Amino acid sequence: MDPAGLDAAADGVHRAGVPGVFAEVRDGDRTWRGAFGVADVTTGRPVTPDMRHRVGSITKTFTAATVMRQVEQGRIGLDTPIGTYLPHLVPGERGRRITVRMLLNHTSGIPDHIRHAFPSLLENPPRPESLDDNRFRRFRAADLIRMGLELPPAGEPGSPTGVYSNVNYLLLGRLLEEVTGTTAERCITRDVIEPAGLRHTGFPAGPHVEGPHPRMYEALYGIIDPPRDYSVYDMSWVGTGAALTSTMADLNRFYGALLAGRIVGEASLAQMRRTLPVRALDGSTIEYGLGLHKVDVPGCGTFWGHDGTVWGAGTMSLTRADGGRRMSVAINLIRWSRPDSGDGPPRHPIDDALKELYRRALGGTPETSHQPPGHTG
Repeated sequence: MDPAGLDAAADGVHRAGVPGVFAEVRDGDRTWRGAFGVADVTTGRPVTPDMRHRVGSITKTFTAATVMRQVEQGRIGLDTPIGTYLPHLVPGERGRRITVRMLLNHTSGIPDHIRHAFPSLLENPPRPESLDDNRFRRFRAADLIRMGLELPPAGEPGSPTGVYSNVNYLLLGRLLEEVTGTTAERCITRDVIEPAGLRHTGFPAGPHVEGPHPRMYEALYGIIDPPRDYSVYDMSWVGTGAALTSTMADLNRFYGALLAGRIVGEASLAQMRRTLPVRALDGSTIEYGLGLHKVDVPGCGTFWGHDGTVWGAGTMSLTRADGGRRMSVAINLIRWSRPDSGDGPPRHPIDDALKELYRRALGGTPETSHQPPGHTG
């Protein structure tokens, strides 16, 4: 591990335009923690390595692991149709064809709901009004699921290539409630968060993040200028798909425990690592298992984990297959690139700076080049 190089790379992300970046890297028994920049652009309050953060779709690994624990106990069948458990939510042919496994690996064909829950994002160019209108809105998971099911299918159930959708994990949350008789959030806490010894990870009870945390600035591809703080937000719009808050230390601890077989058994972990190509929300293709990304880094090995974004916050957490190298990185600015006339946002200095931080954090040499997982949301 190169602490000075990690310091320089993390500071480079801040200097490239991110208000604050904080991270933890573990390499065997050595640990580096760093924080550069500010948690609040108005007051200049600095970020610190132990801050809590909204970690977005990293929540999906927690939800998937909880489902697999119920599979181990015989309450859920991976290849059982979801309509067997939730006929009122997924009725008819879809309920008979879509299995629990298809929800976990995004091959259900159910499209994502987010742009329809935030209708101003459907305009060209998108507008931010919906983000403000929904700041304190309490969504019902059943309504969001219905929203996704009423859209044209994104594919056939069980297709060899999946399409990423948060609706899949909202359904898995309802499945957990159906088979356990408790809330999905309580089930995930009891079965995964507490056994992993995560003291700073949990689902928010309201729109506020408990404990020290940064403000979280959304730029919406340059449309919100200056970027606006959305750290106070009701996370019911993503629920069991992306609502967790955590620290970088807790995320490294969680993925280390998961890959070591201390959260689910080896057979369940093998199922979680069975990947197929999935089209992410940014249009890229990722290798996705059951709530896990697979990332092969030349010269460094195979890493497993997830990324996550919510309004104003981005997080990446990857752990090498043997658990020896772990990286978790948080930033408090997201969607920084302005659109251009091409197919997507142009490359920004932040992109290159993050790539360099990931390279160093994962143990790469200057010649090592890799792209982080696709943008899942």
